[in-house]
Order: sequence, then structure tokens, then C-alpha cells
Amino acid sequence: MRNALVKSLALSLILKGKIKTTDAKARELRPTVEKMITRGMSGTVAAQRALVAKVGSVGAKKIVSELSPKYKDRKGGYTRITKLPARLSDNALMAVIEFV
Repeated sequence: MRNALVKSLALSLILKGKIKTTDAKARELRPTVEKMITRGMSGTVAAQRALVAKVGSVGAKKIVSELSPKYKDRKGGYTRITKLPARLSDNALMAVIEFV
């Protein structure tokens, strides 16, 4: 179940560039997305296939064509987590995760 959640959140972040979620989910998502961006930098067929397995063809295409070239000179830290006030209904800590 956790893998499906992370996959769904990663695809949303890749397509939209910024999502609002709970702080725990954002912290779980960050390393996964950063590894995907790093993998996309190589641009090899094997890397693209691995990305397709993780986020589907639409997400993999966006990583390889747009996101990875944007961060080619950066050595990591492609995402930023900004904390928000707690959600009123259940008092869960909220955060926004976005690409830098």
C-alpha cells in the first residue's frame, strides 16, 4: 500500500510541480522523487524504463525531457518542503512539497 501511495504522490508532484500533503507523506516522498530526477539525468534507455516502471510513461517523459535537464548542474536537493499550519479537521501537520 505504501508503494502505491508514494507512486501516486510522485506522479502528482512531477506533473503539477507542487502539491499540498501531510508532512509525513512529503518526507516519505522526497527521497523517491530526488532519486528519479537523478536517474533521469543519464538519459539511457535503461534509466527511462526504470522510470516508466515507477511513474508511468507520462511521468517518465516529463522527468527526462524537462526536469532532469533543468537540474543538470545541481548535485541534489531538487525539492523543497515548506511547513503549513495543521489541518483543522484532524490536526495533521501539513506541508507543501515543490521543485526548487
